Amino acid sequence: MKRIILIGFMGAGKTTLGKALARMLGRPFYDLDQYIEGRLHKTIPEIFAERGEAGFREVEKTMLHEVAEFEDVILSCGGGTPCYSDNMDYLNRQGETVFLNASPEVLKEHLLMGGSQRPLIQGKSPDELIPFIRETLSKRLPFYEKAKHTIDIRVIETQEEIINYARLINEKVAN
Repeated sequence: MKRIILIGFMGAGKTTLGKALARMLGRPFYDLDQYIEGRLHKTIPEIFAERGEAGFREVEKTMLHEVAEFEDVILSCGGGTPCYSDNMDYLNRQGETVFLNASPEVLKEHLLMGGSQRPLIQGKSPDELIPFIRETLSKRLPFYEKAKHTIDIRVIETQEEIINYARLINEKVAN
């Protein structure tokens, strides 16, 4: 069995779909941000506040190289993970990378539904989200598009939609 690595912008559904896929396949699931928080005993916002984005990206790369060595896992990466260092090339060598591609409007909906603390959007109003998402996404797309597989994501609201996307990911990587 191979590693399945989910990438994409924050709010694309990487963690939600990764957990569903892991349950479906009976494999361990790791969310890179949660893994980092567990190892450092600090939240991502705390790490950003203490070290800045550049310092966080160094920690992220180190932890990525640790967790991406685990066998037969489903891994969800942070939205920026593929865009720094040689992370995207490394991820492609480590397993089947799947880019969860969503429109800025879908991403905004998911981010507003999720309500979690995300350092890069902290303090932004709902009206400021779409321009921020568009600008950041335009910079990240060249990295995301290096993934071996792409799945277009719409707004995910029901458990049935989550299961259907998990099946779709599994079918994509099985071929």
